[in-house]
Formats: sequence, C-alpha cells, structure tokens
Amino acid sequence: MPNSKPAPLADVLLIADVVTMEGLKAEGLLLNYPQADTTGFDASLFDEDGAYFSTKLITTGIVYNTAATMIPASWLDLTKPEAKDQIAMPSPLTSGAALIHTVTLTDNPAEGWDFYSSLAANGARASGGNGDVLTAVAGGEKLYGMIVDYLPIREAAKGAPVAFVFPTEGVSAVTEPAAILASAPNPDNAKLFIDFLLSEEGQQLASSRGYIPARDGIALPAGYPDRAEIKVLPYDAAAALANETANKEQFGEIFGQ
Repeated sequence: MPNSKPAPLADVLLIADVVTMEGLKAEGLLLNYPQADTTGFDASLFDEDGAYFSTKLITTGIVYNTAATMIPASWLDLTKPEAKDQIAMPSPLTSGAALIHTVTLTDNPAEGWDFYSSLAANGARASGGNGDVLTAVAGGEKLYGMIVDYLPIREAAKGAPVAFVFPTEGVSAVTEPAAILASAPNPDNAKLFIDFLLSEEGQQLASSRGYIPARDGIALPAGYPDRAEIKVLPYDAAAALANETANKEQFGEIFGQ
C-alpha cells in the first residue's frame, strides 16, 4: 500500500502563537470561519480570512526580585549597571514565546537589535524557558528577568519574593489562537466551540484561569493593572514566520549560541 500520511482526527487546534498558525494556513490545513462573532476583538487578534482567532493575551515583561534596589520601569533599565550580570531571559532558540518577544522588541523600539547587543554586553543570560527565569529570579540567583506575565503574578500572590512590571514602551504577547482544521470530522461542532471561546462566557473563563482575556470589556485577573494601562506592541506574524531562521541566527550571534 502507498505510504500516506493520515489526516488528524481533531476538529479544533489551540496552540501558543499565531506564527505557527500562519504556517498552517499557508499549507491549506485550516478551515476559514469568517462568520465567527469577533465583537470586542481588535482586528489584530484574528486572521482576516477567519483562519484563526486569538483567545487570550500572554504578555512578556520584566520580573524582578523584591530584594533588588533598582525597580525597573523600562526595557532599557535592563542595560543599566545595576543590572550587570543579573538578568535571566528565555532563549528564542528554545521558546516560541521568547522568539515572538525578540521579534517584537527588535521591530518596535528604536534600539532594535542594538538593545539585545546591550543586554549581552550587560551579562544577560539567555537559556531555557520562562520557568527557568522564574526559578532564577525567585531564588535570588538573578535579580531581573524577561518572563511571561502570569508566572510571577501567580507566584507573588503565593508569597514569592518577585514582582512583575509592564514596561513603559510596551510588551509582546502570544495569544493562544484557536483554529478549525480543514480535515475536521465535525466542523459544525468546531464552529460552536470557536464561538464559545470568543464569547463573553469563554473570555471570562480565560480570565478566571489567570490570563488576560483577548476580548475587550472582560475584567482582568487579580494582580493585573487595568487593561488600558497595558500597551501591547504589534508584530507581523507572516514576516516573523518568513524570517524565523534569520532572527534565530542573529540572536545566536549576539549571545554566542
């Protein structure tokens, strides 16, 4: 018999980032659902053809140990002498969220890749994922780190000696998009599930689990500032997909990886 690749049996795919969704869309693996009700969602949070829809915002900002004397407010604070050899950050070579964060920061603030060069010169350590950063900062091995918001916010509520900052320039975000597979055996039910994820009820569920809801008008979890105070920086998912190898290579050159 010919060696054929079986179609996936799932109806809905829910993953971390839209960059991967862009690749799946380009391969024709997603079913467009342009009729989905996106009331309350910024146009940047769903595909224009209805191929995928963001379900929450997981931003990356700065975590610091409460023993630190410098309280950061800006990304550039991590390049100050007070942060010398005291910065932990996830590597975009191993973390998808870290790659999106790197792409976002190099595309938006005026410093671009020079910011990352300054971090490397200031002794920043890039390895592992977000959990490794939390361990290093909460344990006092490092005083500062780049990290996704919910980890230090949750741990601070439990008494860990950490605090989280949304930098003034803005933050990157992964949005855990959901999509219907083109091979879905139950597309009508899949559409109903997408409808639930985007609804007020579905978004309130995301908030109750400690995440920033993607839909406007839903209260944020405890420990977060008002939604209007969180500036999410834009990034081009299609360009990030096209330039993934080049971005990883440039990061690796800067940090000697």
